[in-house]
Amino acid sequence: MDFIDLKTQYAALRESVNARIQKVLDHGQYVMGPEVAELEARLAAWTGAGHCIAVASGTEALLIALLALEVKPGDEVITTPFTFAATAEMIALIGARPVFVDVEEDTANIDVSKIEAAITSCTRAIMPVALYGQPADMDEINAIAARHKLPVIEDAAQSFGASYKGRKSCNLSTIGCTSFFPSKPLGCYGDGGAIFTGDAALATAMREIRVHGQSGRYRHTRIGVGGRMDSIQCAVVLAKLERFDWEVRQRIEIGAHYDALLSGSQARKFSLRADRTSVYAQYTVCVAGREAFEQHMKARGIPTAVHYPLSLHQQPAYAAQQAGLSFPVSERLAREVISLPMHADLDERTQQSIVAAVREFAPVGGKSI
Repeated sequence: MDFIDLKTQYAALRESVNARIQKVLDHGQYVMGPEVAELEARLAAWTGAGHCIAVASGTEALLIALLALEVKPGDEVITTPFTFAATAEMIALIGARPVFVDVEEDTANIDVSKIEAAITSCTRAIMPVALYGQPADMDEINAIAARHKLPVIEDAAQSFGASYKGRKSCNLSTIGCTSFFPSKPLGCYGDGGAIFTGDAALATAMREIRVHGQSGRYRHTRIGVGGRMDSIQCAVVLAKLERFDWEVRQRIEIGAHYDALLSGSQARKFSLRADRTSVYAQYTVCVAGREAFEQHMKARGIPTAVHYPLSLHQQPAYAAQQAGLSFPVSERLAREVISLPMHADLDERTQQSIVAAVREFAPVGGKSI
């Protein structure tokens, strides 16, 4: 059993993927080829954003966004400690300080009620994460940001395809950043990512930053990075867009089916807010005795993964700066979360066998976690 089945997906798209890649091989424009502009136009239209900038990775997307907003050493950026390291990593890399705010226990997204208290005179941006594929409370976050004249960067690395109050993730704030890492809901065959904004000046800045700050060939108007997305990776995403709407519907249906099948079990599910959808980049539950549960599932041939085993303030790279701080919800989730197989081609029979194994470890009627 595959945790994420990319082979079946490729089989369904084989002709289109191969043709798209062959076209790049034929024209030979491996960097900034026509596929880049085509993908940007398609993604901007899909999200409704005014501008899309294809970049080398989701991590690079966050870095370029911060550089475009002129976040500098000594500044602070508010974010969550319960996420992949890239979120805080890019803040720290430019010399700013990640200021962590704990998360909601029922969604694992940033707890909006705690954001305003974390704002100081050094705060330069707020960076919520759409963890596991569900957007955070973006209207409330944007309202807080507006009161304090701060931009919002949505880290939507896991939520491309999700919606919030009828609007698409990546088009919910000042800047949206996503990833096309192969395991993402919309993935390429290597690294890739994209940035979205409705601000033309920011879009120009980010386009220049991704090519070493160039406004023209060898005219460097700002400090930048080598942040371009390869033409071949853009070609792969273009091919995958052909069935992406179907995949989003499948993910939503499979996620809802998991919820129904796990109802009453000791595997605690996360809540899906009524005003949004999730693309379930991971289908994650909380289980007491996680190590024993992992071994139980492994013995039955069912792969699992932990996203994430430590809250970022507990990681060695960030612990010194966060000394004395505690984020109890993030810490508790880090001890209990575990992700089950999830992809658009997951069939009902396989899903039922996964849930049967979960229930065998955590039977119905057991003590709630």
